Amino acid sequence: MTDLTQSRWLPIVLLTASNVFMTFAWYGHLKFKQHPIWVVTLASWGIALFEYCLMVPANRWGSNVYSPAQLKIMQEVITLLVFSVFSIYWLEAPIKWNHIAAFGCILMAVAFLVIPKS
Repeated sequence: MTDLTQSRWLPIVLLTASNVFMTFAWYGHLKFKQHPIWVVTLASWGIALFEYCLMVPANRWGSNVYSPAQLKIMQEVITLLVFSVFSIYWLEAPIKWNHIAAFGCILMAVAFLVIPKS
């Protein structure tokens, strides 16, 4: 295995890029409600292809340095961060206090996952 596939940062970068594509594929069409559902569905599938092209290597190479549970929690946190930015700037929908509270609960899950074992 190369040093790149052993990197602790490569999976995070790939997961972040993957989540940008995923968020646009799943929610980007909400700004285009005038288009037929079949058009936005096809467009979303086209965008999702790029998401998968990044997500699969992120998890494959990430499993060299992280457990599957760590990768999943990492992906969820990245998803929330990407979606928060997307919601504010693309959908123009502000993040409210209860969204931040829910995000805090997920961060607690991250803490439980990375706390060293006894």
